[in-house]
Amino acid sequence: MNPFDDTPHDDEDDVGPSRSEKRRNALDILKLANQLVELPPSRIPKLNLPDDIVDEIGRTRKVTSHIARKRQMAYLAKQMRRHGDEAFVDARAALGEDRDRQRQEAAHMHRLEAAREKLLDGGDAALGELFDRHPDLDRQHLRSLVRQARAEREANKPLHAFREIYRLLKELEAKE
Repeated sequence: MNPFDDTPHDDEDDVGPSRSEKRRNALDILKLANQLVELPPSRIPKLNLPDDIVDEIGRTRKVTSHIARKRQMAYLAKQMRRHGDEAFVDARAALGEDRDRQRQEAAHMHRLEAAREKLLDGGDAALGELFDRHPDLDRQHLRSLVRQARAEREANKPLHAFREIYRLLKELEAKE
């Protein structure tokens, strides 16, 4: 092949994935391998992984040295690439559901924290709204907790009442 020859050639048959695409795929597999190793051992059998990969995950967990673990992770990823993507569809789906569940739990926690802050900063109006939604709530106890939480926050003391309000709001939401 002449490098100075500018005549068009029909090289479409040799075109495969680019080097960048291969690298991205390899890094995706390595990321999946890291996620699988970090999962609790009881969840691994539910993912329908090949037996040799399950064994390799177990061996990787036993390695504690940083560099050795990095090398073992690379080996696990190499073994996973030999199986192809279709062998890990269930695992990717399960890990994706975990991320969704974690996002939902975080959003739930933020809503409860916002409700607690509203109680602490909103005064009687915020308490009145909560009492309207939950008429069976112990008013005296909640008012006492709110006063204690404000005092704890101002005095930089441990936030016991602050946490108790959060627990109470969590229980109320669970009843709804």
